[in-house]
Amino acid sequence: MPHKLIRMQRGRHQAGPGRPTMLAIAGDSAAGKTTLSKGLANPLGPERVTRICVDDYHRYDRQERKNLPFTALHPECNYVEIMEQHLQLLATGQPILKPVYDHDTGQLARPELVEPREFVIVEGLLPLHSRLTRACFDITVYLDPPEDIRRQWKIKRDTQKRGYGVEQVHAELERREPESAAFIRPQRAVADLVARFAPVAGRYDPPGTPLSAELMLRPTIRHPDLRRILAESDQRALHLSLARDEDGLPVDALHVHGYVPREESRVVQKAIWSRLGLEGGEPVEMLGDLGNGDRSEALAITQLVLLYHLLTAAR
Repeated sequence: MPHKLIRMQRGRHQAGPGRPTMLAIAGDSAAGKTTLSKGLANPLGPERVTRICVDDYHRYDRQERKNLPFTALHPECNYVEIMEQHLQLLATGQPILKPVYDHDTGQLARPELVEPREFVIVEGLLPLHSRLTRACFDITVYLDPPEDIRRQWKIKRDTQKRGYGVEQVHAELERREPESAAFIRPQRAVADLVARFAPVAGRYDPPGTPLSAELMLRPTIRHPDLRRILAESDQRALHLSLARDEDGLPVDALHVHGYVPREESRVVQKAIWSRLGLEGGEPVEMLGDLGNGDRSEALAITQLVLLYHLLTAAR
């Protein structure tokens, strides 16, 4: 189905029974996509959320890719047409038989039946690659950590969880770089929200200080009225500024400070939740989980903003 038709079809039916709310989280390898998506699914509840990874649409397993002239980041290494078809089906409330790629073993596994629930969260390398895939989503996010930080995350993950050596990871990063620039990073330009987790520029915090977040809130969707909320909150935790996008156009940027004490950040999170007029109890305790008992207040507030978008789109 052409991308304009899928937009028209979804536009005729508001999110709800038979028409899920669709969120895409795009980014390079080890950019934090799974951490972000898990943190969104937990407070919504497993009975309301379907999560999929479009990296499952790899054409080749890890062993086969060693002899190919391109990497897993290249569209030729993925069944993009099937991914487009499946996203359309999910976006219109229909089940799919999704392929499965096992990241731990690098092998292709048995396909699985996936049925869309109220919310569908899609993460991966290429969910915003084409106009057709983008037309399937209500909200789109691109994760854009500084490259040196992302490489540290990838080395840690691939050596601890996927059996690689440090030199192997470095070599793979260099091999992937041209395709990352050609196919992954261009998705940043088409996302509704760009999230960047990094130290605050020009601020010299001691080692171990949690990363802060900068959220670029593009006017392609309606974002929460944060100015009124922030006027009543502690400005040490977060603030808005007017920034310049890559194309030079002005855009709102939300700065979430990771160095703020947890107690202050949680007060702000509760204030945001209550002033957004959303139903249900505060999900503060479920947000910001980095795993292994670690927590990020900047991640928690980022997830809170995305929860706002998911719940208001569904409502």
